[in-house]
Amino acid sequence: MNRLPLQQIVVLGATGSIGTSTLDVIARHPERFGLFALTAQVRHERMYEHCLRFAPRYAVLVDPAAADELRRRLGNAGSDTEVLCGAEALVEVASHPEVDTVMAAIVGAAGLLPTLAAVNAGKRILLANKEALVLAGGLFMQAARASGAQLLPIDSEHNAVFQSLPANYAGDPEASGVKRIMLTASGGPFRETPVDVLETVTPEQACAHPNWVMGRKISVDSASMMNKGLELIEAHWLFGVPAERIDVVVHPQSVIHSMVEYVDGSVLAQLGNPDMRTPIAHALGYPERLAAGVQSLDLFAIARLTFERPDFIRFPCLALAYAALREGGAAAAVLNAANEEAVGAFLSERLGFRRIADVIEATLERVGYLPVDTLDAVMDADRRARELARAEITTRQNR
Repeated sequence: MNRLPLQQIVVLGATGSIGTSTLDVIARHPERFGLFALTAQVRHERMYEHCLRFAPRYAVLVDPAAADELRRRLGNAGSDTEVLCGAEALVEVASHPEVDTVMAAIVGAAGLLPTLAAVNAGKRILLANKEALVLAGGLFMQAARASGAQLLPIDSEHNAVFQSLPANYAGDPEASGVKRIMLTASGGPFRETPVDVLETVTPEQACAHPNWVMGRKISVDSASMMNKGLELIEAHWLFGVPAERIDVVVHPQSVIHSMVEYVDGSVLAQLGNPDMRTPIAHALGYPERLAAGVQSLDLFAIARLTFERPDFIRFPCLALAYAALREGGAAAAVLNAANEEAVGAFLSERLGFRRIADVIEATLERVGYLPVDTLDAVMDADRRARELARAEITTRQNR
């Protein structure tokens, strides 16, 4: 089959913040990129707007009712976009032979299967779904090596590390003289909030990030620093660096996005305004550089950059992530599943903010060590952890 003239892109999670920023960058370079498919869970209104503007060949909605509504509206508008439905359709478009690049931006465990399908098909993967590596890092990286898929990280921290490593880095820190990775963290909205006050914070307060505009789930993860914990696990798999050589550095200005220290004492860092279009443009154009519409960094206006050690008493979720990475097996998958359930309960005001970590810790203890050598084992661990986490949440509600 002849390849299409433009680089064909699939955006998994097109209605979220990463998906929307990706479309903004793509719109700036119509001579380079074509949209093969856009996907979302249920937000048919936003998808309708995207389809009219970008005219993808396919639009996928997982929810059947939302897909029917989008199909009706696009038909009435005379659009040629074909609407597909269901999780199987996500896998179909992500692995389609005419697709070059897949932006993997579905939040949570739901993004694992279509992202892995794209990896198995040997695509260029722009990886914004950290859960794919958190749940099944070993299997994921093994599949990428086998298929020849290229993984380019989109999280601002991992993209910064990628840019600060040697161009020929092959996952061996010793061979490249890498001493440690420093992942920066803003500290979120509760960096200076008294710990006892955290018992009563609301979802609205937790979602009010000082620097980044994000979805509600990832905003809560940032407030608890679980987001940094998941990024710690992701960095381990992406760059082949053990937990004891990955440090988290609280950097409230969010200007330095991460750093790499070398054995000769050099520290390389990537700086920029907190705008996700920068790492997205970097990955879309790699190894070239593309204009992203991002405002230039004004160091004189910033004037001062500060750094702090993370407070594990204030942020127990980060400590749990370190522990899960060191334990290995299914611990990271259990951590992620329990966190998703606990965050959902917090956002629906069924669980207090400080209880998120308690639910995760209790779930990890009840599951114990589980090996994960197949994808089925990963998904079984995910399901078991969710059941136990829900039970733990119910128990705490009834106290």
